[in-house]
Amino acid sequence: MDLGAPISYIVLERGTEVFSSDHQAIGHVEHVLADEREDVFDGIVIARGGIGRGHVFADADDIGEIHERGVVLKLDGTACERLHEPSENPAVLGEDPGDTITGKLRRAWDRLSGNY
Repeated sequence: MDLGAPISYIVLERGTEVFSSDHQAIGHVEHVLADEREDVFDGIVIARGGIGRGHVFADADDIGEIHERGVVLKLDGTACERLHEPSENPAVLGEDPGDTITGKLRRAWDRLSGNY
C-alpha cells in the first residue's frame, strides 16, 4: 500500500482515506481537530462509508501514521468498529478573552469548511 510521504496533521486534507492497522479501509478524513496556534493535535473525525454509518472520532493517540494519501490508525479493524461518535461539545483550547464573536465564528467556519 503506497500512501505517499509522511506529512503533518496541519496539511492533512479532507477526503484522505483512513485505514486500520491491518490495512482495512474504514472511511475518510472529514475534519481535523487541532489548535494550530498551540500546536495541539486532538485527532480526526472520520466519515465511514455506507448508509447510516455516520462519523467517528479517532483520538490523536489512536493515529499511527499520517501520509499524503492515507492515515493509518494504531487500531485493527475490529477496534475501529468500536470508535465513538464525535462529541457535540468539544473542549475549547486556548480561548483568547480578547477575541470577538465574529472572529470565533469565522475561525469555526474556516475549520468546518476545510479552509484552516
